[in-house]
Amino acid sequence: MDELSEQTDLAQTSAPSRLFGTPGIRALSALLFVFLLGMIFNADGAFLQWGTHRDMLRQISVMGILACGMTLVIITAGIDLSVGSVLGLNAVLFALLSLRLSWPPLLAVGACLFAGIACGALCGTVIAWFRIQPFIATLAMMVFARGLAKSVSGGEKVSRAVLQPDGSYVYVSLPRFFQAVDHKVAGGNVAVVTLIFLACVLVCWILLAKLRWGRYFYAVGANEEAARLSGVPVSLVKLLAYGLSGAFAAVAGICQAVQEQQGDPEAGATYELTAIAMVVIGGTSLMGGRGRIAFTLLGTLTIGYLEKILSINAVSEASRLILTGVIIIAAVLLQRKSR
Repeated sequence: MDELSEQTDLAQTSAPSRLFGTPGIRALSALLFVFLLGMIFNADGAFLQWGTHRDMLRQISVMGILACGMTLVIITAGIDLSVGSVLGLNAVLFALLSLRLSWPPLLAVGACLFAGIACGALCGTVIAWFRIQPFIATLAMMVFARGLAKSVSGGEKVSRAVLQPDGSYVYVSLPRFFQAVDHKVAGGNVAVVTLIFLACVLVCWILLAKLRWGRYFYAVGANEEAARLSGVPVSLVKLLAYGLSGAFAAVAGICQAVQEQQGDPEAGATYELTAIAMVVIGGTSLMGGRGRIAFTLLGTLTIGYLEKILSINAVSEASRLILTGVIIIAAVLLQRKSR
């Protein structure tokens, strides 16, 4: 009971102290450091233009949505390696339903959300009730979802081009939903997908900071046995965490399909690595029980700016991946020193 009370107090700590506590200071310092690098290596002033920042926010939003779900899972002392594959599956599914079968947008979105939640809930069930390690369970789902995406798509991208019996292609019209989501508002200064990302952040903040189930997340991550003895429905908490992670992956998959105007069965590969990096850089402990969605937002911006700086300075994709791996190790080492 004492452990649950401690986690409850942690969840109810005032917003300023949560933001400017040690993890918050580290996350904010990392963001400011990367931003300073951008000011120095500005690619002949490209970094100083608003369009660069707008495009960065648009590009990072899909992975930021994945990071929202990953934050919930990691707070419960879990991990979800399947989010990238679930994204790819839902990108294919949404493109197939919208472009090929002409489903109404709400039905197509609902079907994708159901598929994402089902994938996450299956992982949560295996982890909570069958005591399988999260790494193994989500690794299996990662392989399964990627294979299912390739099976559904026939191993090809689901695009507007439809192959005809005579070998020619007919291009279907792009649904208005695609145009609405892949659109910029506020005078072309903010992408709609960025607003979707911020909405996902808000949902996670409400859950973790305002709802009882959010306090359960922290309690389970800090000490699962103490939480169980205190009456916390541990299995349901894990099921909810992984189910929400799957739902966010589905939203990310829809946004990915809209942005690319196609469903690629290979979409989302290695995105789980980036999502984990965003969460860890934000200060959420991989041991569970500690973390804030506001910190994940800072971590997302840090990764986003870092990748944009490397991009405008023509750094290769291989070097970016290597640097991301180094950043994850550095962030974990900083967490260990702060304990």
